Amino acid sequence: MGSVKDLIVIEEPKEDKMGFADFVFSDRYSVFDYGVMPDLIEHKGESLCLISAYFFEKLEDYGIKTHYIGLVENGKVKRFDEISKPTNVMRVKLARVVKPEKKNGYDYSVFRKLKGNFLIPLEVIYRNSIPKGSSLLRRIKEGKVKPEDFGLKEIVEGMKLEKPIIDFSTKLEDVDRYLSHGEAKEISGLSDEEFERLKEIALKVDEIITSEVSKVGLENEDGKIEFALDEFRNIIVVDAVGTPDECRFSYEGFDVSKELLREYYRKTEWYERLKEVKGKPNWRDIVGEPPKLSENVRILASKLYMALCNEITGKKFFDVPKLGEVVKEIKEVIR
Repeated sequence: MGSVKDLIVIEEPKEDKMGFADFVFSDRYSVFDYGVMPDLIEHKGESLCLISAYFFEKLEDYGIKTHYIGLVENGKVKRFDEISKPTNVMRVKLARVVKPEKKNGYDYSVFRKLKGNFLIPLEVIYRNSIPKGSSLLRRIKEGKVKPEDFGLKEIVEGMKLEKPIIDFSTKLEDVDRYLSHGEAKEISGLSDEEFERLKEIALKVDEIITSEVSKVGLENEDGKIEFALDEFRNIIVVDAVGTPDECRFSYEGFDVSKELLREYYRKTEWYERLKEVKGKPNWRDIVGEPPKLSENVRILASKLYMALCNEITGKKFFDVPKLGEVVKEIKEVIR
């Protein structure tokens, strides 16, 4: 079980062969690396599953390899256009998850010895703009990175980038840690050529998502992608892709992604405690259980996920108002 998805293994992956599994997208949600939060958001799991399947099939159309096999409806594996009702189950190929050894930090040397069929231990982040709340702004303010590290003279809140930039963080550590490109390459287990190919694919995925969501008035501000190497060392896109949990979308300048939930919690005392202790030993126990969402915010978040699914996929799976109407309703409550 993950914080928001459950994994039902059908066939275990081996050193030289990928396995098979079902991803069960739940109505749980997670923010700030805390883990499972105290509410369920109705139909969130189905919405994310359907959006991700839609984008996996788009990536395939462009020749990008993925771990996606299909959606599961009534026990049968089907393509996106074949399903008749929402489902929260996706059949995928399964790579090995090899953990770095935890000693004096994390030791990634094992990844340089693996022949293939493993999850690359990185989150690859693309950025098309620098919205308010972007982690990049905080890191620049703290002096951890400079605009020049990304080939830019300046990075300021609200700027739209002429070309997207690629950023990296760890995937398999207790708290995500941002990495320079050199550090990312070092821990990834990839050759120079493979690492450059990884960045090329990430930019193409960004381009596809951006093109698709722009058709319904959404701006793709940034997003994360996960990758694995299959048994033949092909780079493949894994996990979920193109959803409002993986991407930060905005609609007429208003956040319409999981950022909505993060903003809710940033106004709480719980978040103030979290900022103080995150990363320390047993920090989740120290910060304590987060407060529940207010009922109206929980219901609006549910409507938002369903409306985004309807609009992005072009298929009316859920009986909810159009995205513009849901956003108007959210603005009246949030602002």
